[in-house]
Amino acid sequence: MMRLLLLLFPALLSASEVDLASRLDPHSNANVDAVVVEHLALDLSVDFAKRRLSGSATLDLKWKNARARQLVLDTRDLAVEKVQAATGKGAFKTVRYKLGAADPILGSALIIELPKGRDRVRISYYTTPQAAGLQWLSARQTKGKKQPFLFTQSQAIQARSWIPLQDTPAVRFTYEARIRAPKALRAVMSADNDPAAARDGDYSFSMPQPIPSYLMALAVGELAFKAISPRVGVYAEPALLEAAWNEFAETEQMMVKAEALFGAYRWGRYDLLILPPSFPFGGMENPRLSFITPTVIAGDRSLVGLIAHELAHSWSGNLVTNATWRDLWLNEGFTVFLEGRIMEAVYGVERAEMEAALSVDELKREMVDLPLPDQRLAPDFRGRDPDDVFSGVPYTKGQWFLLFLERRFGRPAFDAFLRGYFDHFAFKSVTTAQFLEYLNAELLAKHPDKVSMAEVEEWINQPGIPKNAPEQVSDRFAAVGRTRDAFLGGAATSTLKTKDWSAHEWLHFLNSMPAQMSSAQLAQLDGAFKFTQSQNSEIAHAWFLMGIRSDYREIDGALDAYLQTIGRRKLVVPLYEALLKRADRREFALDAFKRAKPGYHPLTVGTVEALIQSTATAP
Repeated sequence: MMRLLLLLFPALLSASEVDLASRLDPHSNANVDAVVVEHLALDLSVDFAKRRLSGSATLDLKWKNARARQLVLDTRDLAVEKVQAATGKGAFKTVRYKLGAADPILGSALIIELPKGRDRVRISYYTTPQAAGLQWLSARQTKGKKQPFLFTQSQAIQARSWIPLQDTPAVRFTYEARIRAPKALRAVMSADNDPAAARDGDYSFSMPQPIPSYLMALAVGELAFKAISPRVGVYAEPALLEAAWNEFAETEQMMVKAEALFGAYRWGRYDLLILPPSFPFGGMENPRLSFITPTVIAGDRSLVGLIAHELAHSWSGNLVTNATWRDLWLNEGFTVFLEGRIMEAVYGVERAEMEAALSVDELKREMVDLPLPDQRLAPDFRGRDPDDVFSGVPYTKGQWFLLFLERRFGRPAFDAFLRGYFDHFAFKSVTTAQFLEYLNAELLAKHPDKVSMAEVEEWINQPGIPKNAPEQVSDRFAAVGRTRDAFLGGAATSTLKTKDWSAHEWLHFLNSMPAQMSSAQLAQLDGAFKFTQSQNSEIAHAWFLMGIRSDYREIDGALDAYLQTIGRRKLVVPLYEALLKRADRREFALDAFKRAKPGYHPLTVGTVEALIQSTATAP
């Protein structure tokens, strides 16, 4: 079977090569074919005045090549002060090291020369202002306006900007940490946070399950806690805590349904940390403590699919991890599929169908301009920053592929396959080739004539969406489409039957409108439904995008406020892109970005600056 897979997917890693995953990982300098980190001990101080983390990282090593004498770690923009090594519990002694040349994507390899037998290394270092994995916020940039805030974002390859380590998802390690911070603030990590811990400025953490580096996470700020259940709770700034708790009160119910579907939750607690709005993503699945954007607090729980998504990562991604970033669909496609099952179990089939249909429609729009090689589930990202090439393909096309398998094999058989997959690869990092080998052994071979390997190959390795993709439809969206058509045909807004619409129906209504509309049409809609004043971040985004494309200037004040207060890339980047495509709106975009930039995360800044540069030279 493996020979067949290699013929079909010659560019993919084979199962027999998994130990070389990091060497073949184009996004890591680490030499994990020779040595791997098994445990990390962090001892860091948080200095808001200098915007610096300083201290040490101690690495416990497992040598795979007894003749090797070098440890190569990933770093980016770190100031290394000293490197020491020890054998067992022996004393640490200074060893030689050097930093390789800085690569704009990979950073600098930290090459450490080690005498034979050394299995512990301690690096004394501090972070620099260029660290892309850190965002330091002043008090005025927080909800409470009283205390500063720090949070990390390690995915995809940003952990190396605040910790020297083997920054590849192929390596998993346990960790402990001691964090010293101002006494007025609370520190939390992707570890065993104690809600009752004294706020004394000295915090200790432990993560007993092995995780990849991109799940390393730290946040420090004025944080309060409120329990949802004995194992679930919310951390947030005090001014936001009650709203967050109300919005996400059904998280425990989601967990119960997820465990019934996919097996036991293996991480102890599951808490949510609500970050300031500059957080560049919707959520980040840091184990035991998901980082969540406040933009999903809509007041009506209409956007809590994101919570189901981050929770689902406790199985797909955190428990079973993609070995390289080209295998991202193994994290995200599985997670979107699991998210849909959780939402169906908690909120019903209709809502799950609407959310799936919205995602598919968004993917189809995105694929119009997406290069064909990037439309494959396992594309080649060599020479490119994985943060710059994230798209809806690993998420929605990955989910669609799994829906295809579920329909062909039937839900009972596919559910059993999923549970077996999570058990078999628990706490391991896997490649697409390994998944395909397991898929063949556990589904294709056991249920012949259901799905051919040629069909699987088309999903994995070909651009576009296969013709055998199951249709993603929603009866409620069909009714929305008829209402949209009535409006476009001249019907007055007062005659449109929208009274009981959900946020998802409104999103479909807006997203399915023509690319260009008249100002009179938009004024009609705005007057009737107050889209410009919407407090739902997704609806506001869809409306602003429509307004920009149709040159509806009445949105400008609200659009500017939106760009100034939200840093989530999914929401703001398409707005800047649409503005920059119009010569007469470029100055508006540049002015808005200039004022918003100090509050944006480095990842958001980098993405928007690249857009500005590319459109400046476009014909």
